[in-house]
Amino acid sequence: MRLLLSLMICIAFFSCTHKSDVPDVSGIKVDLTVKRFEQDLFALDTNNIMPQTDRLIASYPSFGENFLSTILGLDPKWSPDTTAFYLRGFLTYNRTVYDTAEKLFRDFSPYTMQIKKGLQFVKYYFPNYKIPSRIITYIGPADGYGDILGDDELLIGLHAHLGKDFPLYKTEQVADTYPEYITARFTPDYIVVNSMKDIVTDLYPERTEDKRLIIQMVEKGKRLYLLQKFLPETPEYMLIGYTEQQMKDAYAHEAAIWNLFIQNNYLQMSDNNTVKNYVSEGPKTQELGEGAPGNIGSFAGWQIVKKYMSKNAGIKPDSLMRVEDEKLYEESKYKP
Repeated sequence: MRLLLSLMICIAFFSCTHKSDVPDVSGIKVDLTVKRFEQDLFALDTNNIMPQTDRLIASYPSFGENFLSTILGLDPKWSPDTTAFYLRGFLTYNRTVYDTAEKLFRDFSPYTMQIKKGLQFVKYYFPNYKIPSRIITYIGPADGYGDILGDDELLIGLHAHLGKDFPLYKTEQVADTYPEYITARFTPDYIVVNSMKDIVTDLYPERTEDKRLIIQMVEKGKRLYLLQKFLPETPEYMLIGYTEQQMKDAYAHEAAIWNLFIQNNYLQMSDNNTVKNYVSEGPKTQELGEGAPGNIGSFAGWQIVKKYMSKNAGIKPDSLMRVEDEKLYEESKYKP
């Protein structure tokens, strides 16, 4: 009975954490326009493709050239005939991708509203941060770039949000770049999560000078804590990229997860190949069994940060991000 009660409390915590301290951001002004690059691109007449492409690229001055050179990988030194041949091939090969995206995202307004709400929270916590003023949707190669933060826009790669069972994701071409535990998140729901993750990284670029595991764990935990501040209504499992069951299991076995790091004296280890096993994307954590998700060190780091903040509730997110990582760990007194 006591075990069942503990599990129920754990699940309730997982479901309701931070809901009571969510600020009202409805009055914060966010102007956000949406441009549908993929609709303009796939409307081109392939019999007259180069003049129309030139006009299209000119109408997207902050994105068009990057789409051709970076996302499609076209070489500016190619002849017009070679470029035209490649573009026709891309449009033909990806027609099913575009048709599927049109069915799912013809009305993009629900995602615009979610992103806008996230940006309101960004402005609330970081009023001096210059938030993007545009969303540009596009379709690129399925094994290439997805969602990107540009100079003043959020670039949403719709080809990476067509549903985890979309057939193209099962092909060798895509699976070599994005394994199944990644494409499981290639759903519409992750549009806003990925967009806010990009903003977290822009606010606080990843550190590289100290690779000790505990430092990386706390750094990852801070970013997850900040992401949750921007998306307080989004389930925790989506923020870290787990399934709902994996998240529940992680909380149910939180002590065992922590013991993995303590009993093996892992916290101060600095070997990069070992460190990344625990704070990077992965299908599983071998030592904890087949069902244990990867990135388990980031989960533990998140709990450390939450424990610290439970003792320092007055600290604002920007101040939290500046707290020295080892100091935060020590002062959290984290012990599940």
